[in-house]
Amino acid sequence: MFSASPLDVLHIHHDARVASGAPTNAYLDSIGVPELAPALSPFDPGYDPATLEAHLEQSAHLISILKISMACWMVADERATRRKLAAAKREGVPTTTGGGPFEVAVAQGRLDEYLDLVAGFGFDRIECGQGFTEMNLEPHDVVARARARGLDVQFELGKKHEGDFDDDTVEVLIEQGNQWLDAGAFELVVEARESAQAVGLFDEDGNLNTRFADAFADAFGHDTVVFEAPSKRSQFALLDHFGAPVHLCNVRLEEILRVEIYRRGLHSDAFENPKLRPPKPLT
Repeated sequence: MFSASPLDVLHIHHDARVASGAPTNAYLDSIGVPELAPALSPFDPGYDPATLEAHLEQSAHLISILKISMACWMVADERATRRKLAAAKREGVPTTTGGGPFEVAVAQGRLDEYLDLVAGFGFDRIECGQGFTEMNLEPHDVVARARARGLDVQFELGKKHEGDFDDDTVEVLIEQGNQWLDAGAFELVVEARESAQAVGLFDEDGNLNTRFADAFADAFGHDTVVFEAPSKRSQFALLDHFGAPVHLCNVRLEEILRVEIYRRGLHSDAFENPKLRPPKPLT
């Protein structure tokens, strides 16, 4: 079970950069760009191992946890999947499965077999949810079974096929989130699928409902709630609204650096936003 906090990870990578004498780090300090704890959970939608290894090499210090595809890892050559997990461990990046395989396992009455499989591959966490199925298991039961195999749990809030949230839905999901946290879940994820349009916090035109986003952030805090942001528009909207502390997930590997320069105010649009623009140095 991977238990290092984001602050621990920040210190690990900071020490590594200082030890290497990285001039980029010193320059960013000099222009007021703060060093930030990892707040990004990208996902691998089925890339080849070499591609994943290359992205980890350049971006591991920006990643809080890596989601290995959806169910793609189950049909890929097992040697490739194990190579990916080994690469993440070398870089100190924890890994999680997506929520879809969990839902299928529960619906088919094979949760224990699924958990055995995930633990056997060396994942650190599973994502649970009820995005396209209904579950009759109690949160405490699911978390206990996962922990018995050394796995953390995160729970995904929201349905995949029922459109964007309304007030009643948000209220129910906050209650559901608290139930999973009370049961021992480590993190909550707000659904946005692969489109961030007509789903969850996003309306049919892809506009972010900031009032609902605030409700989740106020209820759980940015250390606990993570917002799916699969598109450039959704990523920038959440960063514009919340600023640097917001935790984003389901970002593609090739978009990690773009998201992180936006978070740090190094993107032209972000530089105009007082929530993101780095403070001008005093000297």
